[in-house]
This record gives sequence, structure tokens and C-alpha cells, in this order.
Amino acid sequence: MPGARPLVSDADRERLVTLLREHYAAGLFGLDELDRRVGTVLGAQFLDEAAAAVADLPAAAPGTATAGSAPPRRARRRRGHAHADQPAAGWVPTSERFRDPSTSMIMRVWVDPADQSRHYVPEPESLAGR
Repeated sequence: MPGARPLVSDADRERLVTLLREHYAAGLFGLDELDRRVGTVLGAQFLDEAAAAVADLPAAAPGTATAGSAPPRRARRRRGHAHADQPAAGWVPTSERFRDPSTSMIMRVWVDPADQSRHYVPEPESLAGR
């Protein structure tokens, strides 16, 4: 059904909690805030609810830049159309899907709430025929 909110999976929870731990280790917030955010992720039923725990965090990995250095660059393989093999922690799925004309794969559109960038991730094989 179009517009249905996707449920958060265990893999989504793991990615989000890992991201929170990395930001905690970089000193972006304290232990109480880490506990609160992890609780949000673990208690969420829907992916957008869980992603809210990381929505305000910086897009770049913490601790990768030093004072006076250039901003960190995201490792990217140029694949056209901002393709990704799998969604990154914190990305929120949209109801948008399309068939990639270069690969004929069904792609789902994901948005990174940190910078509103759009990413295209192949739908799992089991869902492609639906």
C-alpha cells in the first residue's frame, strides 16, 4: 500500500545504535543523552521514529577532521543517480520507487535527514516482483 510507514528492522536498529555510539565516543553528547537516544531507537516501531534519534547529528563521521583541516570527504563510488548498495544509518525511506533505466532494477528513494540528500537503493529481490 502506497505511503505506508516502513517498520524498523533489527539491522536498522544496529546501524543507528552504532552511529550513536560513534558520536558519543567523539564527545558530541554525554552518557545520559546516549541512553535517551538509544532508548528512542530501541523503542521505535517505525523507521522514521528510530531515525529521529540521529536526525540532528552531523552528516560527516565524527573525529575525522582536525582543527584547520579541510572538511572530511565522504567516500563515494561514482555510480550515477546517487546509488547505494544499502541504506546508511539514519536514512529514511520514502514511498518513491522507480525502475533504473540503466540496470532495470527497482530502486527505492531514501532521504538523509542530516542534509536532505536523496539516495537510490535497490529493492530486495523478494519485493521487486510485487
